[in-house]
Amino acid sequence: MRLFTLLAVGLCLAGLPASRSPSRPARPDATLIEDLVVANRVLADLGVLDGFGHVSVRHDKDANRYLDVAQHGAGAGKADDVLEYDLESTAVDAKGRALFSSGSFTARSTRRARGQGDRPQPFAVGHPLRRVADQAAADLSHELVPGLDVPVFEIRDIAGPASDLLVRNAQIGAALAKALGDKTVVLMRRHGSVTVGTSIPQVVFRAYYAEMNARLQSEAIKLGAVTYLSAEEAAASAKTNDALVMRPWELWKRKVTKPE
Repeated sequence: MRLFTLLAVGLCLAGLPASRSPSRPARPDATLIEDLVVANRVLADLGVLDGFGHVSVRHDKDANRYLDVAQHGAGAGKADDVLEYDLESTAVDAKGRALFSSGSFTARSTRRARGQGDRPQPFAVGHPLRRVADQAAADLSHELVPGLDVPVFEIRDIAGPASDLLVRNAQIGAALAKALGDKTVVLMRRHGSVTVGTSIPQVVFRAYYAEMNARLQSEAIKLGAVTYLSAEEAAASAKTNDALVMRPWELWKRKVTKPE
């Protein structure tokens, strides 16, 4: 069974259903929990996440559950802080802690991980985010269309004009997932971005290089006309990137787990 990982920045959810106690599946693999905690620390260390934003991952033994770290800030979570949720973002046992939501797990069964960051945010309110760097090729689209824009989620269409821009219920989460579609990144206007992948290392790779691409594109725009990756270059780069995600992952992981 293929699983899904997701990175989200700023997708903090207050007011979710506290918890319920359905029959529990087998415990998730300890390595999966460890990598989930490490992923949050890595992205905090890289400056992609700070006190807001998080990585979540589908349960490896139950496709109808996912795992997320309770709200401590991306770099502060521990294995004991990992909570289980159903696909309606109801915690199996909230343990009295603040909750996140990862509603986009309901939309595509192959997703294993998700994460969120905010550096691409200017491209949700101005210029479209396009491929500049080879490492970011897969982040921006699976479709081989030159200059294709990253999709943008407009929360006002779902929550109205006076929301606080947070994903506060399953309806908003489902709308966000629909906006993402078959892409690997979606921008949330005035709030952040969401990156998805089929493994924790892949989603961390994509999240970091999507942020790097936003930085490079922003600097390039200041200098004048920009030459973006062609569809062919993006396709070749994406294939290479998927084969190399473990190289930076192992480096980043060692850095945040080394003994004090």
